[in-house]
Formats: sequence, structure tokens, C-alpha cells
Amino acid sequence: MKKDLSSDALEPVAGNGLLHRRLFLTQGAAVLGSGVALMTARNASAAPLEVPATMKTPGVPASGYGERSRFESKVQRITNGAPPTPGTGGSRTPLEYLEGIITPNPLHFERHHNGVPDIDPEQHRVLIHGLVERPLVFSLDALSRYPLVSRIQFLECSGNSAGMNTPEPAQQGAGGLHGLVSCANWTGVPLSILLQEAGVKPEGKWLLAEGADAAGMSRSVPLAKAYDDAILALYQNGERIRPSNGYPVRLFLPGYEGNMNVKWLRRIKITAEPTMTKDETSKYTDLLPNGRAEMFTFPMGVKSVITSPSGTQKMQGAGLYQISGVAWSGTGKIRRVDVSADRGKTWAQAKLDEPVLSKAIARFRLPWRWDGSPSVLMSRATDEAGNVQPTRAKLMADRGPNYRYHYNAIQSWNVTAAGEIGNVYV
Repeated sequence: MKKDLSSDALEPVAGNGLLHRRLFLTQGAAVLGSGVALMTARNASAAPLEVPATMKTPGVPASGYGERSRFESKVQRITNGAPPTPGTGGSRTPLEYLEGIITPNPLHFERHHNGVPDIDPEQHRVLIHGLVERPLVFSLDALSRYPLVSRIQFLECSGNSAGMNTPEPAQQGAGGLHGLVSCANWTGVPLSILLQEAGVKPEGKWLLAEGADAAGMSRSVPLAKAYDDAILALYQNGERIRPSNGYPVRLFLPGYEGNMNVKWLRRIKITAEPTMTKDETSKYTDLLPNGRAEMFTFPMGVKSVITSPSGTQKMQGAGLYQISGVAWSGTGKIRRVDVSADRGKTWAQAKLDEPVLSKAIARFRLPWRWDGSPSVLMSRATDEAGNVQPTRAKLMADRGPNYRYHYNAIQSWNVTAAGEIGNVYV
């Protein structure tokens, strides 16, 4: 006997109107769609569609490089600077405006320490030296002749979400708070192949990666990571990496904090120990409550955030909605995401869009019947290693307010009876 999937028959699976994720499977999606249509669409019998002007006049011709619609110009990165140093600062991905798991290149987050260099790819070289049998220098043409691999994986600044350390919750959107993360299809040369050609000596255990920017950005990387899944990335989402993301070549270390993925890569030096550069001693260390600091906390923790509905947005009256968001982990795949609409009292498992890839953003969804009453929305991710995203209270208790990097606590969005959405600590 066919089960009745009408919206009247659907029972919540968690408090405050969260419905079962099966609504996004087979016939269930049509049920949810019907509910949204009844809530938002006009009656077609009220008036016929008029013939638009675009059907009466030829459109513009093709261009050499595609542009988005002028009606989407509001979708911008959230930019900031850090005066008085020119070129220092970054821009955040507007997570609340995006769908799927791939971040378009023009909206991929940036972080610079002394501006974006203008590098001629014909003149650029990458040196591998140090504890190797054969020091090697590669041109971009030489690198392009090696077998290339492509992987869809996320990149996150270790300082992402640091604004959540403040005593009072900042009232920003999902991108403003958590937008120092993006996901792209990265294509490049496996670093392990180049290291094998250079012949790493037995005492080599680490490498120093150095960029060609004015900051001389440099970080120490365990050699084991280089042999595992590191690549010298040449392409991003099918086109050459953009200058703001490391053109013409950057080191890409899947799952590791963004600063280690050195942009404008010019040099790799094999060493026996970490080099202890300025960028891993004065910065990118984690200060503990006892005054000591942790170093080399490379992988980014399991994390998620609801992007719709989310901060600074507004609900359009009671009814059926789709809760959507993104989750990721530096350890591997996202195994599940649970959503709460009642301040974490009860939880329902969300649907994960396929494919769910290792060290990539995963998109989750869950239907919600909002009754118009005040609510608090939360998401909690679990990865394949069993790591569970912590509450903010637990994270702050364990680390203290001065632990600036690697913030991965549960994000809570407060929904008022008027439908206004803001950041709230729970």
C-alpha cells in the first residue's frame, strides 16, 4: 500500500517542525515543492503571462570571457583590510548566496599578507633543494608536462570564524562570519613525483615552502603530507589559478590550514626539522589558557554552518522552508549532519547531496515547517573519523578566548517571531 506523503500527513522528526530528510528523495521532493508553491506562487488563472521585451529584440553577442547577469551584482565577496600595511587583509566568500559545493573563482576567499604580486609565468621558477640528491628548478612549462591530477577539495583559513570569540555575538551573515572557506576543483602535479625525482635524503623529514610575495610567506610542512596528497596546483575550476589565489602555482595541502597552502610558490627546501619561520612562531600558533601555545595544529576541524536561512536574512512568513548549509572536515568525508530548530534540545539528520567527497565541502538539506514562533537553528557535523562538531560553550571552556585559530563550534541562528535572523550564542 502506497504511503500517504501529503504535507498534512507528514510528522516532524524533531522539535519545532523539522521534517524527515526523505522529503528530498523521490516523491517526497514533489510534496515539499507543492507546499512551497502554494505558499509563494501566483494563481496562474489570475492573468496570462505578458510577452517580455527580451523576446522582441536580439540579445547581445557572445563575448571572449563570460560575465554573470547584471542582476546578480549584489553577490560580492566581503572585503576587509588591515591598515596600515598595504595589501594586508582578505575577502570572504558570501556563503549565503551560493548553492552546491563548488565556489566560483571570482568568489573564492582571499587572504594576503602584503598584496598580490604580478608574476610573469614565463619568468617564474620553482626550486626544490636542501636535503636532496639532485636540486631541481622547474619552469611552468616543465611542470605542465607532468601527469596532472584533479581533486574537489576545500580550503579554509585557520582564522576563519575568529569573530565568534568575541563576548557578544557579531551580527553578520554566514559569509561575514565563516566565509574564509571555499571549495574548488584543484588540478596540479603531485608533489611526491617531484620529490622522487629530486631524491630526498633519509634525514629529510620536513620541507619549507616559500612564496614569491612581498611578505615572503613561508611555512614548514611534514614530508609525510607532501608524499600523501600534496600537489603543486596550476588550475582552479578548470582555468589557471587567479593571481589572488597564487598564480601561477601554489602549494595545495588538502585539509590543512589555509596559510600552509603557500601561494606564488617559488621554493621548496627539504629539511630535517621545522624551520620555525616568522609565520609559524609569531602567528598561526594556538594560545592556551595556561599561557602556553600549541604549534603545528595543521588539519582543520569538522565544521558546518546553515547558510539558508541565516544571519541578516528574513523569513517570509510561516510555512514550509528548506534548511540548507555546508559542512567540511580536514580529516576526510562528512558522515552526517544533524539539524536542530529548538536550541539543540532535539536533532534530525539532514540529507547530504551526492557526491560526498573527502576533504571537500558537503551540502546538506532538511525540510522545516516553521510555525512563526521564535526559534534557534543549529547544525552539527560528524566526519568519517568520528569527530563531532562541538558546542561553542565546550570549545570556549576547553580553549579560552585567546585561542584565535581553528574555531569550529556549532553556529546558532536566532529566528524571531517577525522572521528576522541573527547570530546568537547558545
